Amino acid sequence: MKQTGIPFIFMRGGTSRGPYFNRADLPEDREILAEVLIAAVGSGHPLNIDGIGGGAAVTTKVAMLSRSEDDWADVDYFFAQVSVEDRLVDFKPTCGNILSGVGPAAIEMGLVEPLGDETEIRIRAVNTGARVVAKVQTPNGVLDYQGDAAIAGVPGTAAPIALNFMGVVGSSTGAFLPTDTLRDEIDGIEVTCMDVAMPMVIARASDFGLTGHESAAELDADKGFFALMEAVRTKAGALMGMGDVSKSVTPKFGLLAPAKEGGTIAARYFMPWNTHPSMAVTGSQCLASCALTPGTIADGLLERPTESPANVVIEHASGTIEVLVDFAKNNGFSLNSAGLLRTARKLADGKIYVPSHIWEGK
Repeated sequence: MKQTGIPFIFMRGGTSRGPYFNRADLPEDREILAEVLIAAVGSGHPLNIDGIGGGAAVTTKVAMLSRSEDDWADVDYFFAQVSVEDRLVDFKPTCGNILSGVGPAAIEMGLVEPLGDETEIRIRAVNTGARVVAKVQTPNGVLDYQGDAAIAGVPGTAAPIALNFMGVVGSSTGAFLPTDTLRDEIDGIEVTCMDVAMPMVIARASDFGLTGHESAAELDADKGFFALMEAVRTKAGALMGMGDVSKSVTPKFGLLAPAKEGGTIAARYFMPWNTHPSMAVTGSQCLASCALTPGTIADGLLERPTESPANVVIEHASGTIEVLVDFAKNNGFSLNSAGLLRTARKLADGKIYVPSHIWEGK
């Protein structure tokens, strides 16, 4: 069997992992591109045994980079979520954790030149149009992955990567509140449908008979909860103007509960057909915005910060994530930007091979 080799960098970005490609090295046709990514990851097997995926949604993600055509940005970041078993590729969402590795990967690929001890890289998320400024450590103009920053869900420490997200309100649906209301009731469950960095359907854990402090494994084992959650999610997706979302990973689903470890609020995030082992960067922004907005399902679950910027500490299944939210309180709540600290590390590079009958290459 003849194979096509495609240059790639294998990176951990935040609490996710996957291949980072130069977009110019991949097919332009979206259908062929999807087949290439399915083959590269090994989608169609629970262990992704015939590819480099890791058998979990957080390890079957793909980043595709190019010099930006946008006057504001340095780099365009095109994201793909490849399913573990279903041979599906979703190009609708973006991923903030994988975005954590975009700055270092862009430098590795020669798309950006490091400048000084810290290089600021302006990134345009192609899938959603969000603008993100990443600050990458480049002491003496050399990319460095070593540092003292720690994030929950990743062992050890690494160089800090500061991310500041702008233009994320209504990134997928065009509206902060896609159903034009702070609360909807679906199948007897009260939800807030919100679109900040990621369109989400957010509910109180207690309304599902949960504490909101369950482990990811405990939640994944609760098939009754997932069946009810998916029914609510798909109906909410239609109300949000997203059409039939039964085969789409968006909108994502989130549960909120009172914090118990000194944080601002507790949350569990779903991808959506299994539980995120920690927390999505995009999801954290939406959950933080929901927590800060009066009138949402978060009412009564926290003592809301009143001053901006607010540091919202979200307790999740692996620890905590902090979101620095710059907001205004004109007519309720409006988001200016959200900042987070992440890390990334280059794991490998070289060529990944796919069967030539899928794509013969350029």
